[in-house]
Amino acid sequence: MRRRERVAGAAPLVACARLVAPLLPQPGIRDKREVVATVAVAQREAESHADVRIPDAILTDVNTGRFDDWSAEQILTWGLDTFAPRIALSASFGSPEGLVILDMMHKLRPTATRVFTLDTGRMFQETYELMDRVRNRYQIEVEVYFPRPEAVEAMVRQHGLNLFYDSVALRQKCCGVRKVEPLQRAMRDLDAWIAGLRPTQSVTRTAVRKVEVDDVHGGRLKLNPLADWSKDDVWAYIDKHNVPVNALHAKGFPSVGCLPCTRAIEPGEDERAGRWWWENAATRECGIHTGYEEQGSGI
Repeated sequence: MRRRERVAGAAPLVACARLVAPLLPQPGIRDKREVVATVAVAQREAESHADVRIPDAILTDVNTGRFDDWSAEQILTWGLDTFAPRIALSASFGSPEGLVILDMMHKLRPTATRVFTLDTGRMFQETYELMDRVRNRYQIEVEVYFPRPEAVEAMVRQHGLNLFYDSVALRQKCCGVRKVEPLQRAMRDLDAWIAGLRPTQSVTRTAVRKVEVDDVHGGRLKLNPLADWSKDDVWAYIDKHNVPVNALHAKGFPSVGCLPCTRAIEPGEDERAGRWWWENAATRECGIHTGYEEQGSGI
């Protein structure tokens, strides 16, 4: 698949130099082409970790709660008008919230709608089928980011294919290789990103706000336009607008991740109870949406 590559503005040369400097003298770098490749990798890593400078006026609005009472449509309209093309929706194609937001974005600002996803290589077939339906329905490109093959190979060689069942640390390592690092690459040309988080999804998300500064990802602005929606609100929108969703939702999977790490939930369980079900509820995040524990979310 052709991936969009955008220039992320002035490159963070100092950060890049710090990453490259200790690598260049290594005897393993044999020729000029390998040096160039090493520099390119370091440059990409520096860009993905570089801090984003959000205008003070916007930071003031966030800190004073200006956006707290805005509707989802108002949040999205403001976000797209303010940050496009350097804003995108992160969609897993495993939760209905992301598809609701995508449908709203496309209705509000179709030419400004960007969506990316992280393909871990261990997804359900139903998830891939939904991606194709979305491409056809909205006539948009889905920017797909994959884990680095060499990182997956090294991890599996050392710990085995299903390492995530052995400990929380190894499960987090797998998520880091398959999701967190690809997200860093997806972020490198973004000043803001959009997610479908809702506080009632799980105990790890109770402190979600509609607009917040994401210090975990370089100070980018993070928009959670459905932060005050209920599950019923989400499905009412889906039914009204005939939004395509993952077929597994009808089979007891309200939240769909990687195939070996997702099961159907039992009556009375929270919406994400089927994700990494063998772990304590407080650890069931992949590392993409973090930082809420500092605000009392219980991660």
